[in-house]
Amino acid sequence: MEDQESQEIILNGIGGSPGICIGKAYLVDKEGVDVVKKYIVRESFLSAEVGRFKTAVKKARESLRQIIDNTPEELRQHAQILETHMLLFKDKMLYDRTIEVIEKERVNAEWALKKVVSLVKPMFENMTNDYLKQRAEDITHVADRIMENLVGGDHVNIARIDKRVILVARDLSPAETSQIQLERIKGFVTNRGGRASHTSIIARTLEIPAVLGVGNATLKINNDDIIIVDGGAGTVVVNPTEQTLLATEERRGQYEIHKALMVRNSYLPAETKNGQRISVMGNIELPEEVVSLLDHGGDGIGLYRTEFQYLSRPDFPSENSLFENYKDVIDVMGHRPVTIRTLDINGDKAVNYIRDNQEPNPALGLRAIRYCLRKPDIFQTQLRAILRAAAYGNVRILLPLISGIEEVEQAFEQIDEAAETLEKQGVVYKRDIPVGVMIEVPSAAVTADILAEKADFFSIGTNDLIQYTLAIDRGNRHVAHLHQPLHPAILRLIKGTCDAAKANGIPTYMCGEMAAEPIFAPILLGLGVNELSMNPQTIPVVKNAIRSIDTTGIDGFMEEMMRLTTPNAIQDLLAHQFGSVVPRIGLSEQER
Repeated sequence: MEDQESQEIILNGIGGSPGICIGKAYLVDKEGVDVVKKYIVRESFLSAEVGRFKTAVKKARESLRQIIDNTPEELRQHAQILETHMLLFKDKMLYDRTIEVIEKERVNAEWALKKVVSLVKPMFENMTNDYLKQRAEDITHVADRIMENLVGGDHVNIARIDKRVILVARDLSPAETSQIQLERIKGFVTNRGGRASHTSIIARTLEIPAVLGVGNATLKINNDDIIIVDGGAGTVVVNPTEQTLLATEERRGQYEIHKALMVRNSYLPAETKNGQRISVMGNIELPEEVVSLLDHGGDGIGLYRTEFQYLSRPDFPSENSLFENYKDVIDVMGHRPVTIRTLDINGDKAVNYIRDNQEPNPALGLRAIRYCLRKPDIFQTQLRAILRAAAYGNVRILLPLISGIEEVEQAFEQIDEAAETLEKQGVVYKRDIPVGVMIEVPSAAVTADILAEKADFFSIGTNDLIQYTLAIDRGNRHVAHLHQPLHPAILRLIKGTCDAAKANGIPTYMCGEMAAEPIFAPILLGLGVNELSMNPQTIPVVKNAIRSIDTTGIDGFMEEMMRLTTPNAIQDLLAHQFGSVVPRIGLSEQER
């Protein structure tokens, strides 16, 4: 009879951080905090029960503060993630509502906390945006810390692990992940989490392989099991056979060589063999991602999504808070461009303190620039902060979801008004900065010639442009196959945008997922895109691809491509013309 315990099994999850590691599993025991009993609290003891909850919150805050204070200097860039957890301890949705449940329902604090978390988490989990979905995990991490103090559980101390192991846990919080000792922890696997989670971001910054969202890893893996973690493919092999181990070792070697070559050359400019140079920038959501961007050879920030500063808060951030965050990023970037996209909330990025954001079709509703123009006080706060920060570096403003020239004109009026108030108040600022328009709505692409007369640059957001043009919900697996960047309609819209920009003497940038695919680089160069922006980890691969291309005579290729009528025909032509020079070997979708 075959030994079931040593049988090789493959678990599938989400690649949180690329790379491959092989080692013994170390199960991090965090069981217990979910086992919560409910009991009724007598009215005379309610005040004490609330006090017990407040004490647990206080202890949890002190514990997290200690972790932040003890974070090594090289990991300081993660501190803001942990600071957001500090804010959640006092979040009205979590803190005030738990106290309210204790008092109104006369239940114990553990039960009240569990009930509130079960109500709040789905609000984030049901959002279509991956980034915001992962904020549900932040709620869980904070609640777990409070719960551990209520039930008397011990915190997991990752820093005390003294073996070379791979961590396997139901979940790891950013605080726990930041305690990882790189000389001991090879990688980790979790039941929960996703690619956009803070835990995943820290893993990528630490550059250790991680697979998240496996679901049942802690049930399928035992302590000291030999496991293979492939963070690029999002797979975990438990008890691998000798053959699998040998094949993995060979693949890991190839990956490390390939990665080393990519990173070693990442500081070289992205210049084709025939001398066509293009800037390769990074997209960031958090200030702490700036270090990773520079380490991967980014020429600047092509898209700074500012929504994060409006999340995990009880209300809108102040002008000074925004200014300090922008200035922190600008200071690190020095002379390099920093493209700050103005607030893009609502739609699939709702914040909890906006009460009037319930819409039947939020993707087509009051979001992004539409919301900002409707709420000028909120817009002015952000614009003033940007203009103040612009005095310290090379800043651009990017306006999202523009659908017509009227919105651009109104946005410029708002920017001028912000500058005038700063001038009157004698505050240091800079108004003479480029203001660009995101081309992500078909109407904007079609009227690019009109928009180009006002805008200083275009930045094409291919994710929304494809979604709106082809009527594809990217989150709907039934139609996901129709999300085709090489669709003739998409290529014609991009070409029209580039042509209009060129005719008006302004540059065209691209900050969507299409920019991060090295195989698309020849087309984007041929269309006339002047700058690409992507997640920082992809920068070395795309730069390397560009350096492999010779665009001499590309006009003929572009003319032939634009005559083709289907995405498959265009893909075949692209593969035929450039497939042999654009590197794709050894890299998963997430690594590319």
